[in-house]
Amino acid sequence: MAKSKIAMSRALPLLLGVVLQLEMMTVTGNAQAPSGTLQLPDTGMASASGKAGSASAGQAQGPSIIPKDFSELLIEPGDLLSVNIYDAPELSGSYRVDAAGNLAIPLCGKVNVRGLSLSEGAKRVEAALIDRQILVQPQVNVDVVQYAGQYVSVLGEVGSPGRVTLIAPTKLGEVLAEAGGLTPLAGTRIKIRHAADDAAPDEEVPYSRGQSNRETAALLIRPGDSILVPRAGIVYVLGAVNRPGGYVMQEDGKLNVAEALALSGGTVLDANTGGLRVIRRNPDGTVLDFPLSYNAIAKGTQTPLQLEPQDIVYVPMSKAKNAFTSTLGIIQAAASSAVVTFH
Repeated sequence: MAKSKIAMSRALPLLLGVVLQLEMMTVTGNAQAPSGTLQLPDTGMASASGKAGSASAGQAQGPSIIPKDFSELLIEPGDLLSVNIYDAPELSGSYRVDAAGNLAIPLCGKVNVRGLSLSEGAKRVEAALIDRQILVQPQVNVDVVQYAGQYVSVLGEVGSPGRVTLIAPTKLGEVLAEAGGLTPLAGTRIKIRHAADDAAPDEEVPYSRGQSNRETAALLIRPGDSILVPRAGIVYVLGAVNRPGGYVMQEDGKLNVAEALALSGGTVLDANTGGLRVIRRNPDGTVLDFPLSYNAIAKGTQTPLQLEPQDIVYVPMSKAKNAFTSTLGIIQAAASSAVVTFH
């Protein structure tokens, strides 16, 4: 009895070692997937008759958005499909969808399945087998082995601009979240270019961090589309203020003189509030200079001027003479000013 216990105690570590080694080999084998594709486990769950289970991302660059239900995905060029034809093993196999969206099945020739669901693709193959008099009543099942990597370009004022892997139409809000969300300098209008129609003008939609975006966030973005988040308008507040610099226009894209002065921390004690100026540069190169009175604005006798992007609000000193009191000097000072952001 004692010898049996000693033998069991010696054999147990060896048995555990073998089990751990097999587990490591299984994990390593499942982790390998072709570069640029999304590899699905060989479970038959992503077939024409069922929903997909889990999937592991390949080595494609950038964030990846994988839909919850693989059965809703459409077949695209580059996808690797498993086509099983009942009672015809010589025709069954894995086939790659070519650039034109065709499957090259022996004896059957090319069958176009681009843009079809898995069940629709299976019916298309069945119809081709009947039309070409290969089988009388074929039964076809189509599974997905690999989804080809497809991308959406997200550029501009987002946390991580670049490409986001997308294998199915996805809501705009989810795509922006995968790209790191909007930066503090993001504007309130987003431009979307749809790959399906390069000749069509860019779609411009409202999108703001501080407001409800349910309708816009639900817009569907498709593989191949591109998204541009432009920078918000910047106005500059210079001169006798506590925090001179550039300031992002408010969430609705509007900012008046009083609000701009408030963002800059207000005027200093020696400010000449009666000599307030707003300098505006027009697209044609001309410059407008608006003289204002902050005292009149504070008393309510003068309506605060609505500012436009790149406007310069200048508050002179009452006693000391600034080095850039001329219009040109103020414009040059604005060009070198830092943009102040609030988090």
